[in-house]
Parts: sequence; C-alpha cells; structure tokens
Amino acid sequence: MAEPAAQVRPDSAAKTILVVIGTRPEAIKLASVVRALERRVPAVVVKVLATAQHRELLDEMLRGFAIHPDFDLDLMTPDQSPHQVLAAVVAKTAPILDRVRPDWVVVQGDTTTTLGAALAAAYARCPLAHVEAGLRTGDRHDPFPEEINRILTTHAANLHFAPTEAARARLLHEGIEPTQVQVTGNTVIDTLLWTVARQPPSAATGDRRRVVVTAHRRESFGAGLAGICEALARIARRRGPAVEIVFPVHPNPQVREQVARRLAGIAHIRLEPPLPYPPFVRLLADSFLILTDSGGIQEEAPSLDRPVLVLRELTERGEGIEAGTAELVGTDPARIVSAFDRLWDDPEAYQRMAQAPNPYGDGRAAERIAAALLMSPHPAPALTPDARRR
Repeated sequence: MAEPAAQVRPDSAAKTILVVIGTRPEAIKLASVVRALERRVPAVVVKVLATAQHRELLDEMLRGFAIHPDFDLDLMTPDQSPHQVLAAVVAKTAPILDRVRPDWVVVQGDTTTTLGAALAAAYARCPLAHVEAGLRTGDRHDPFPEEINRILTTHAANLHFAPTEAARARLLHEGIEPTQVQVTGNTVIDTLLWTVARQPPSAATGDRRRVVVTAHRRESFGAGLAGICEALARIARRRGPAVEIVFPVHPNPQVREQVARRLAGIAHIRLEPPLPYPPFVRLLADSFLILTDSGGIQEEAPSLDRPVLVLRELTERGEGIEAGTAELVGTDPARIVSAFDRLWDDPEAYQRMAQAPNPYGDGRAAERIAAALLMSPHPAPALTPDARRR
C-alpha cells in the first residue's frame, strides 16, 4: 500500500491515533478499540498499521471486522524467527511514525509486533499506550517470547490499560506511576459480546458433547504437543461417540504436521483449519468444555459459561484460576485426562466452573480506552527525524 506524503497531519484540533496490529489475537482485541475511536470522529483521526506478522490469519480477521489498514508492512516470511520479526517491525515502522506524527501509538498484548512497535515509538518519542498491560507469569521464558515482550513494552509505554486490578497491582509493583495506569477490563470481552449478539447458534450435536481444543504455544512444540495429542486420543477412545473433539489446527508447520501425524483418522476427533472469528465463537458457545493454551480463550470462555482446562504449566491470567473459571493442567496426558474426566462425570464440579463469575470485564473496555486516549495529554514532545539521528 502506498504511503502518504511526508508530514501528513489532520486538523490540529483532532488527535491522530495509530493502532498497530500484527496477529489474529491482536485484531480480535483491538477491533473494538478501532470502532470506539472511529465513533469519535472528527475529534480523532484513526490510522491502522498492519505488520502482517501473521499474514493469512490477520487478513481474515481484518476483513471480518471491516478494518482497512492505512499501512501494511507485509512482514511474514517462511520460518521467521522472533529476531527477524522484531528487527523488521522497528525498521519499517520508524518512517511511518515520521510521516504520521501520531499523538498516540496503541499496541496490544505481548506479540513481537507489540514490542517492535513499542520500541519504534519510544525511539521516535511518540506517546505509547499499551492495551492489556500488566499480565505476568513470573517466568521470563514461559511463555516465550511473550513474557519478555510484555515486560519490555511496559517500560516503553506512557499509558497502561490494565484489564484487571491484579494487572494494575503488578504494574505498580514494577514502579509504574499510578496516574499512568487505568483498569479498563479486557477488550476481548467487548469483541466477543459484539460477535455473539450478531451470530446465531450452530447446529446441535445431538447426544454428543462437543469439546473444543486449541494449541499453538511455542513452548509446547515437541514433547508438550505430543502429550496434548496423546490425551485427546485417549479421551476419544474412552468416550467414543458420546464426544466430538473439534481441533482447529494452527497453520504453523510445527503444530500442523505433528497434530496431523498423531490425530488424523482417529474417530470422534475432527481436525479443522483455523476458523474465522464468528464461527469460532459459535463453536465455543456450543461446546461442553474447552481445552486450550490460548490466553484470549481463557478470557472469553467465562462469558460463555464454559469451563477451560489450560494446557500450560503457567498462565499470566491467574484471575481465571482464582475465580474458578479455568484450571491449569499442563501437557501431561494423565493430568489432562484426569481433569477432563472429573468435569465430564461430575455435574457439580462442572457447574462450579461454568457458573463462576468472569473476572475479565463487562464489555465496555474499548470505550474506556478511547475516552482516556482523547483526554490524555502528550507525555513528551516528538523529536524531529533529524534530531533522532543525532
């Protein structure tokens, strides 16, 4: 996509906000923020920068939410490493910041796109707002590289939108000024509720209970993913036609090839390509139980009254564990099957998880974020391109 001429700037009375999106989860969680900002035109001019860290999955989400990027870095390459993505995001975002001179750069979460855009904004002295700030596992290498990405992004940001009080407390513990932190709820709930309101339920499964599975974390590649697959095979064989396991498989070759090798052809397990967001939400809503290593699904499932077994050893979303909406089960097959059997066979245990309150928000996070961005002054003046080269 062609870039605008240098020094593009709207009426000085309007704030220009550049929203950076690189992956499917970022698109899901920032779609509501983009909508909330667009409702404030002409007080704000919204620009969207797509890095395309994940090309096909991102494009599908952007089309579904009718988001049309003003800039597209088109970064994705085969077998790309975090180092390559980070360097490319920083280098290719810098000239866009020089041209647009945004009042705020908005990033979300903990992807390599997030960190790269945060560094580019910090080097350009552009004010940076971090959506979903303050999540931590306490282990820099789990999940990798997300934990280190979000820690570094925190210390580049000027405004922190914490999804929960616990996230705010972690930011304050790390020395962030209280006036720079706002508790908003998580924007994924906004998008989820908006989508549910517009989607009919999917077809009933009869007497079968549908179980939805997602697994894609880098730290699970190899033995961890093998353990997850073994657990699913055991469940399918034990429960037979009473269960339907639906597994939308991430396109990463290290996930896709191992899952296909271990699970293809096993009765009562259905391997699917990644689904567009609306049908995926329908799938979650019509499920009996969700097994996932996804952070976003840990937040979405409580709004759908669905228990979650988290296929990880650690989670940065401890609020769900404390509230009882989710349970950490790791990747050991015996542990996964044991937790699954308890929820399958014990209606009271199932209902305790299904009816636990959602700690992640009320669906109005994006409105709070948009209002804060319009009200917040510049934390620091932007440097000119010449000054940044000195």
